[in-house]
Amino acid sequence: MSKYLLNKFLFTVDRDPDLVERYRTDPAGTVQWWEANMADSLLNCHTGEASTWLRLDDAERSALVSHDYPALFELGAHPFLTLTLFIAMFERDHDEPLGFQKQYALRLQHFNLPYPDIAT
Repeated sequence: MSKYLLNKFLFTVDRDPDLVERYRTDPAGTVQWWEANMADSLLNCHTGEASTWLRLDDAERSALVSHDYPALFELGAHPFLTLTLFIAMFERDHDEPLGFQKQYALRLQHFNLPYPDIAT
């Protein structure tokens, strides 16, 4: 498991409007493409710098593909990263202001302190 890579996916997708839409409509294809093409790129480095050992595990990949943000939180994804990305993807599906944020809170309400470790 790589919480770093999980958070890196959320961070990089959230900062690209085209990837946000791609992830919304084709989560499996986006996760597969991102892992094959983007995962090993080191952020803020020239294109020649890359890592070769980080991989998403099956639980992480499954949670990303199914947009399962409670599972992502349980796996150690940072809640701010999941919240901002999923707001960008799903807020438009709610009629009321903060509709998605309320749903997000409801789906995470079963977690008690101490919360899952989000350190990378």
